[in-house]
Amino acid sequence: MSRHSDRSEAKWRNPVALPVRTATGFLDFARNDRLLGAALALVVWASTTNAITLDAALARTLDKNPAIQQAKTRLEQAAGRRIVLRASSLPDARIAIWGGVQGGERAGEKETQPFAFGQGFFNQPLFNAAIPASYRRGNIEMLVAQQQLNVAVIEQLHTARISFYTAAYNDSLRVLGEAQRQRLEGNVAAQSDRYQVGRADRGALTMARVLDQELTPRLEESRRVSRGALLRLAQTMGDDLGHGAALPTADDDLQFAAVRRDVGAASDAALQRRADLKLARLLVRAAAEDQRIIEAAYYPAINGTISGDYIPVSEIRRGSEGSARRSDDIISSEARAGVGYTWRVVDNGRVYGAAKRQRAIREINALVVSRLEADVPRELVRIDNTLRALDARHESLAKAAGVAERNVTEIQSSLTEGLSSQLEYRTAESSFLESKAGLLSAAFEQKIALAEWDRATGRYFQFSER
Repeated sequence: MSRHSDRSEAKWRNPVALPVRTATGFLDFARNDRLLGAALALVVWASTTNAITLDAALARTLDKNPAIQQAKTRLEQAAGRRIVLRASSLPDARIAIWGGVQGGERAGEKETQPFAFGQGFFNQPLFNAAIPASYRRGNIEMLVAQQQLNVAVIEQLHTARISFYTAAYNDSLRVLGEAQRQRLEGNVAAQSDRYQVGRADRGALTMARVLDQELTPRLEESRRVSRGALLRLAQTMGDDLGHGAALPTADDDLQFAAVRRDVGAASDAALQRRADLKLARLLVRAAAEDQRIIEAAYYPAINGTISGDYIPVSEIRRGSEGSARRSDDIISSEARAGVGYTWRVVDNGRVYGAAKRQRAIREINALVVSRLEADVPRELVRIDNTLRALDARHESLAKAAGVAERNVTEIQSSLTEGLSSQLEYRTAESSFLESKAGLLSAAFEQKIALAEWDRATGRYFQFSER
């Protein structure tokens, strides 16, 4: 097996995806071959069935992805948590009603009769050092839930985008391989005819068949990776994958296009826009407010209180000095109001220890924020270097593909006439396949790098932060 063929095979073992429509560029190599046209038409028809564009895939992911739906539900939990945190500043009112039956013989009264009386309690915090921090903590709770939703959206949209590109790339590799297979089958037919008339030996026919059969595992590998990527895409979009469900197909060309980038401006924008950085900063603020709530126990708590008892005159009689006369009964309903405070003087380290532990959590979160912010420009520089290298690689591969295309056409014509060997044809085919697969790989890797760029700069979907 030649060195060119080995390099070509190595290229095929790194699959990912590109669109079926790129297959039309290879029809020129199958002139006078109706079978090739029919096969490619079948491939294109099968690929466009249930086809989906990238925009449609991202829209369906945003609407139906389970992780995003779960993150949206957490917003409701955060709203409930905020109400709980604010409850510490609101008044506390309670009513207690007591009832029973009293009996016995008394002048002018029934032997047995029911009774009831009520008690009321009202408590209003007048000073509590934890109340302002609790209000701020409740607001931060909502912001944290919103940014968690942003992070979930970005992660799921990025996963859908990568899966889409992977499926499209492998589809394009498979179409490229199908086009080459048609040429190799034509070569087998030509060598078989020449062998029948005695113009070629059996070794040439065997070599032509071997070249044709070498493509089968590569095509199956591309099909396997493409189906796996489409399955992951369907799961990300929240599609029904029950019995009989059809997987979508990627409808995209993955064309290579030069893109201008400004790393400095992108770094500044990313520091302000990225959802994970906003979430990390909010966690620092939340930890600080939690620390203030704990430290509020160092200060006194002052509450205004009102309480009262209500005893109906007609319900309850209370005798005075054992007198059975109704005029001697004492009926009492009263109300009390005042201000009280509590102050923890000695806590045996309970508050101090909790505050110290919370301070450590806040400092750890602050260190994480610093690390994430420092990683942003380095990550963008790395992606920019990758894109620059892909630009140079694509330019050289485009030139090599043109040369390989002309070379394989010339050798294929001369091989039919017996003027070229199978080794030359195999070398030309390997070079052509390597250059074409390299162009597809460069386009795919650029799409992946651009997706990483959008992720690093925070250019994916942003939730409303009102």
